[in-house]
Amino acid sequence: MFEKLRAGLGGILSKVTTKDLSEKDLDELSWELQLVLVQNDVALPIAEEILADLKKSLTGEKVQRGHEEEYIRAKLRDAIQRILLAPGSIDLIKLAEEKRAKHEPLKLVFVGVNGTGKTTSIAKVANLLKNRGFSVLLVAGDTFRAGSEEQLQQHADRIGVKMMKHHYGADPAAVAYDAIAHARAQGVNVVLIDTAGRMQTDKSLMEELKKVVRISEPDLVIFVGDSLAGNDALNQATEYEKAVSISAVILTKTDADSKGGAILSVAEAVKKPILYVGTGQSYEDLQPFNPDWFLSKVFP
Repeated sequence: MFEKLRAGLGGILSKVTTKDLSEKDLDELSWELQLVLVQNDVALPIAEEILADLKKSLTGEKVQRGHEEEYIRAKLRDAIQRILLAPGSIDLIKLAEEKRAKHEPLKLVFVGVNGTGKTTSIAKVANLLKNRGFSVLLVAGDTFRAGSEEQLQQHADRIGVKMMKHHYGADPAAVAYDAIAHARAQGVNVVLIDTAGRMQTDKSLMEELKKVVRISEPDLVIFVGDSLAGNDALNQATEYEKAVSISAVILTKTDADSKGGAILSVAEAVKKPILYVGTGQSYEDLQPFNPDWFLSKVFP
């Protein structure tokens, strides 16, 4: 996991032997580090921001001979940590508890393009919440893709939660509205609303997604992105943020991600917290995102 980014940064830092961090030395170091970051799916503006922060913290510093690599590594780690901490964090379990205390369902709308693992991520979140003692209702808001309702129903059956659907071609906003009304009437704690996976450039479908969000008035709009998609995940998140103002991010397939840059790019670009990362195929393979976890993988 993230081995290419770890090896790339480590290779450059291991060559640092300068006594005085002159501007020329820092320029050369920054250029090499920038290349590694961009090659590992960190968007160029974000790589430049990280390295500007690093350069500012190093300019004029004198480092004890033999400790250059250790010192610069710590400063680079700090610069990346600031990127990851900037969006803040969301405690989903606490939020669900607060809503339950008010006898109101927690409403979550999940958005993202096809193929990112959105429906599976919804099932993982449902499983997590059920295991924490919350009643959960899955909502088949994807009324376009053939087999989408059956796929969500299979997850609901395996996890042991209920699902609401209408029929293919139905208005997704109406499905969401009815599900929320049902949840309130039956005292369901959490409503998880699936939506049709759509490219961020499909204006008509994005307008329909806006309607779902407007009607359901969710507590969180969660963007699900594929960490293996690199800068595509960044572009998708940015466009969804413009359209529906996402609240948080789930990144899937991080267990297969040898680069890791998508985490940095998405977190910084949309300024929203990464809620969870997917780390495998089972329902339990959903890990709360912690910047220290990411940093421990990149700077062991």
